[in-house]
Amino acid sequence: MEQAMTDTPSQRRFDDRVVVITGSARGLGRAYAELVASLGAKVVINDNGSALSGSGGDAGPAEEAAQALRDMGAEAVANTDSVATPEGGKAIIETALDTFGRIDVLIHNAGNNRFAPLTETSYEDFRAVLDVHLLGAFHVVRPAFEQMVKAGYGRVVLTGSIGGLYTMPQTVNYAMSKSGMIGLNNTVAIEGKDFGVKSNIILPGAVTRMAEGLDISQYPPMGPDLVAPVVGFLAHDSCPVSGEMYVSMAGRIARAFVTETRGVYQPEWTIDQVAGQLDAIRDESELWTFHPAENGFGEHMVKSFEMARS
Repeated sequence: MEQAMTDTPSQRRFDDRVVVITGSARGLGRAYAELVASLGAKVVINDNGSALSGSGGDAGPAEEAAQALRDMGAEAVANTDSVATPEGGKAIIETALDTFGRIDVLIHNAGNNRFAPLTETSYEDFRAVLDVHLLGAFHVVRPAFEQMVKAGYGRVVLTGSIGGLYTMPQTVNYAMSKSGMIGLNNTVAIEGKDFGVKSNIILPGAVTRMAEGLDISQYPPMGPDLVAPVVGFLAHDSCPVSGEMYVSMAGRIARAFVTETRGVYQPEWTIDQVAGQLDAIRDESELWTFHPAENGFGEHMVKSFEMARS
């Protein structure tokens, strides 16, 4: 049965938690900021005010968003450093430390778009998108994770995309950025497990300025407000999961994950034998799913070795 939406205030609050959100002056990031601020969080609004392509900059949007949170009664500060450089990423985290003395939650939401077919994508446009989405994630996660490990607590929410799982035409830079986020998420979850640090990925679908140029006339309601509660949950103390991916699109919430078929074991193979066994190799009647934060790598090797030894 579909769960009806409710306006009941959340019992999961963020009192005294310091939350850094990249790309949070507008769109999804702004919705995340408004939600956690309304629940007691102290917020760093990071946004360099660039165009959709990532070019240019404007300090106005970040300060306007931070002021809006202060008008709500929340504590908030604006930061306009770019996630695209290691220096910018470090400065973003230092803003939280200098202003509020700590960082508890990092939500990496900053993004840009430069569409082109693979045959026409320039290296400049390729790097411009990777620098913000994927390298930008590392640039803020690296200094934030160090602080979280020292404190013995942290929550990281990275922004992936169904475009990173299934991909769309003319988005090689975006697709590679978002699929690459899975490796970073797994690393934070695995290395943070003994230090109270959890990391998960949100795969959001919402109509924001990133949808500029798309025909959205047939879309159902897809406002950022439908995604924000999922991110709020993943960022909260009570979140029990780590190293996972959650889809949020048009009111649907689901878990996404990587899985494998059981496959086929033979002590030796030829090309022709691979071709002859392809149906059995691809048979989905028995699937193996390993959890990254629960020794997934080791379990994968154990089960593979068991087939070889049996």
